[in-house]
Amino acid sequence: MNFTADQTFKNQDYTQTRLPKGEYENCIFEGCNFENGYLDNQNFMECEFIDCNLSNSNLAHTIFKEVTFSHCKMIGLKFEDCNDFLMDFRFENCTLNFSSFYGLTLKNQSFINSKLIEVDFTETDLTNVNFDSSDMNRAIFSQTHLQKADFTKAQNFNIDPEKNLLKNAKFSKDGLPGLFNKYEIKIE
Repeated sequence: MNFTADQTFKNQDYTQTRLPKGEYENCIFEGCNFENGYLDNQNFMECEFIDCNLSNSNLAHTIFKEVTFSHCKMIGLKFEDCNDFLMDFRFENCTLNFSSFYGLTLKNQSFINSKLIEVDFTETDLTNVNFDSSDMNRAIFSQTHLQKADFTKAQNFNIDPEKNLLKNAKFSKDGLPGLFNKYEIKIE
């Protein structure tokens, strides 16, 4: 397996030719297109993806350790197919619509100012996760651990308190309707 460290990959198109399989440490991927491509069996440690398109990429057995995604298009990704050993990432200004984190442990992760429309968080451990300024319209929460999660600036979420663990989760007064939608209560 190739080992690549401290390199910048700029404006590369990996839709036809795949990124060589290997371990990437402290690398930056900027403006790269991985759409419908193969990122399976890769190892990314302390890497940064900036303004990349990873939509519908194959992530099977890929490791993301201390990886930051900013301004990336990441539609339809199945993060549960990744290797979850030491999984640690941060999303800033990303579009993650229709992606799935089913059954993963994502404690202390951040989703900042991102679009999480119809994202599946079923049976995911989101303890102490920050959803600052993220749009969570039709995101799925079922048997999800949301202890200490911060929804104070999140928008459009709909969480059933009877089907999820919410102890010490934080919500703003404006977010209360997202907890009571199923009861058809009007909050003014």
